[in-house]
Amino acid sequence: MTARNVALATVLAFLAVGSAGAQPVASFERGAPRPTLVPLVQRVAPAVVNIAVIGTTRIESPLLQDPLFRRFFGLPPDGSEEIVPRQAAGSGVIVDARNGYVLTNHHVIEDADEIIVNLADRRQFSAELVGSDPETDIALLKVDATELTALEIGDSAALGVGDYVVAIGNPFGLGQTVTSGIVSALGRAGLGIEGYESFIQTDAAINPGNSGGALVDLDGELVGIATAIASPSGGNVGIGFAVPSNMAKAVMEQLLEYGEVRRGRLGIMMQDLTPALAEALEIGVDRGALVTGVEPESAAARAGVKAGDIVVALNGSPIESSTELRNRIGLTRAGETVKLSVWRDGRTLDVDVLVAAAEAERPETRAPETGDKLDGAEFRNLDRDDPRYRALQGVLVAAVRPASAAWRAGLQAGDIVISVNRRTVTTVQQLTATLRDTRVPFALEVERGGGRIFLVVQ
Repeated sequence: MTARNVALATVLAFLAVGSAGAQPVASFERGAPRPTLVPLVQRVAPAVVNIAVIGTTRIESPLLQDPLFRRFFGLPPDGSEEIVPRQAAGSGVIVDARNGYVLTNHHVIEDADEIIVNLADRRQFSAELVGSDPETDIALLKVDATELTALEIGDSAALGVGDYVVAIGNPFGLGQTVTSGIVSALGRAGLGIEGYESFIQTDAAINPGNSGGALVDLDGELVGIATAIASPSGGNVGIGFAVPSNMAKAVMEQLLEYGEVRRGRLGIMMQDLTPALAEALEIGVDRGALVTGVEPESAAARAGVKAGDIVVALNGSPIESSTELRNRIGLTRAGETVKLSVWRDGRTLDVDVLVAAAEAERPETRAPETGDKLDGAEFRNLDRDDPRYRALQGVLVAAVRPASAAWRAGLQAGDIVISVNRRTVTTVQQLTATLRDTRVPFALEVERGGGRIFLVVQ
């Protein structure tokens, strides 16, 4: 009997016992082999590591905002943030024994000054960060060690809802812990956890500290990297999420080659094609990504993609939603040619698209330094091809770092700065020059949610 069959028999035996109700449980003959996951766990567990992170973090202290408090203790007059030590624990998975590569989560090692990897055999090593991708919450570490055990990366696309899986990690810093369950759902997105979401959902217990740990199938192959839970209490309630191994592998390959993920981009606006929308449009497909707009001179435009097209497959593999298409293109390297199968005028057409680099096609301009007056905000020029901004004049706030000067002023991502002290600004460069010549306090006129408000920067 293969290891997979033994593991499956174990799970089925447990289910049979659970369904027997009050009936007597059949006893095993003394000395007879019993169903167990032990062989699987013994083979997989040495490849799962505990990760300890040492670093610092900034916290905002109300006391530090009080100028009298700062003067009394001889602190500089500016700043309200306190730098405090930070320690964190997580998990990781050895995926290359010869080179010592370890997969984990970006949020486990973020802002780390030192990363310590503890092996199952109690050996301890300092780890080097090869690269990290916050958009998928995947990071790659390297340890200089011998006699390592690695997991084979499996094909997460072959998973089905109901497949049995085993999770191994370091919950609550207790040490290596094994739990089991099934695949509850696939392709979970829209959770606001990561930029690129297509999670495996499982009821195998995942708790804080499991982040970066292994989700394996009954063949002992890595099919996911545990990353998050949905819980009102912070503990396991049977809803855990893992980054699919195929996504983690694609990120790892780019981190090894470039030290970063260089995402591809088509240059289209899109939405999900739902059955209700398909019925209303009277078209012959009921799922895919509906193209609602194509950016001029983009990769898609050059390939002949049109608004109204429905992308139903990428390189021959079906596309179920706009999120799936975005995820897969985002992990496609710039310069590669992909085949889009699009539904147009009652038939399917194959279109070859040379994927462009996401950075190269962004019409926005990344902000030069604006000084400390609005430190922590990232500004971009408005995209005149975006219908949301055609009637507006101003500068887009693309992101705001928590606890920064811009955050304290009340700026939010998505705001549009119209003026500074009634002086109109229409480009990032103009905003930068205006801020340079403006003394605090000053007023920002901001477009937000269809209305305008004023914020005071002090």
